[in-house]
Amino acid sequence: MSSKIQNVLLRKLLLQTQNKGRLWAAVAALFTGATLLMLAVLLWWNFQELLYGKSANDSLGATFITIGKQVTNATMGKHGATLFSEDETKALSHAPQVISIGAISSNHFPVYAMIGGNLAFSTDLPLESVPDSFLDKIPPDWNWSPGNVYLPIIISTQFLDIYNYVFAPSQGLPQLSAGSVKAISITVKAGPGDHAETYLAHVVGFSDRINAVLVPQSFIDYGNGRFATPGAAKMPSQLILKTRDPSDAAFVAYLQEHNYNTNAQNLRLSKLRSVVNVVVTATGVLALLLLGISGLVFVLFIELTIARAKDSLLLLLQLGYSPVFLARYLTLKFIPMVVGTMLASGIIVSVVQLAARHYLQPGGLDVSAFPGAPVWLAFATCTTLLVVLVVRAIQKSIK
Repeated sequence: MSSKIQNVLLRKLLLQTQNKGRLWAAVAALFTGATLLMLAVLLWWNFQELLYGKSANDSLGATFITIGKQVTNATMGKHGATLFSEDETKALSHAPQVISIGAISSNHFPVYAMIGGNLAFSTDLPLESVPDSFLDKIPPDWNWSPGNVYLPIIISTQFLDIYNYVFAPSQGLPQLSAGSVKAISITVKAGPGDHAETYLAHVVGFSDRINAVLVPQSFIDYGNGRFATPGAAKMPSQLILKTRDPSDAAFVAYLQEHNYNTNAQNLRLSKLRSVVNVVVTATGVLALLLLGISGLVFVLFIELTIARAKDSLLLLLQLGYSPVFLARYLTLKFIPMVVGTMLASGIIVSVVQLAARHYLQPGGLDVSAFPGAPVWLAFATCTTLLVVLVVRAIQKSIK
């Protein structure tokens, strides 16, 4: 008997009672469950990459927070009462959720800034600096050394908003774009009286993370060393923390216990992130449940198909076909359906990821063009598990 004729015979005997409508319904349920599960893993993976990945899109949610000591009636007027000692900083490094700590250094010498032209105003200028690893982005010309008259500055984006929407309209001054601010020359005088040194400063970047006027650490160190009065505080009054989850109850309790202040908005954003994590997890659990049910339906359909072909199986066994051969034949009929369904889910998820990248990039959120390893691990695990279940169901039913 030729293989073609044999294949037709086996199909008619074993699969003649097969209800195609029920088969495609089982396949559709399997596809839906697999796709939802992989989409849940995809969403979780993208969220983790945006917050903790190498690109570190920190605008999403406050993994960096600034803290200081609360000013109370008891601490008002006390010298050094709101400064962080080395022991306190070391203790903070072991606090819940804290990854790393950076000191925010400030100037202990007078700084005066002047702008000419149509803007024409002058003001005292408080300066601060942080370790470069805590900056949003490091501009190419972010450096300074003694003797250099050019001083790069990074300002908070909130300062620009305050100028454009509050100060400029009230003073009849022109509003400024970020690009135009970078083109403005600022004369900075650092130091007391006749000993002051003059610098030409330019804004080279903006920070969404730190509400301050930032200069390189080397400038603060130089100015404090040269102009600060003897006994000026060397300990920082503020620290910047990189945290895993600032909304963690243990971390919040630690801040409250030690009377540390932080921006409540940061905690609210991180709480929102926690809510998203819960939603993603719940979606994943539901998708896993749906995949399990749809996989069970598919396996039961196979078992029912084989049970209805019981008489045909007995006839084939009497004709000399072995159970192993028949099981292999049915396996080769149903396994491609499982693999094809999973591949279709993988294609859908890949298209969704590509679309997400296209949609998020204009907003400054950088995600990969292709799903990451966790997504494909879920794909491989589900595919393997389904194949094993189908093979075992066929072998058990044949026996």
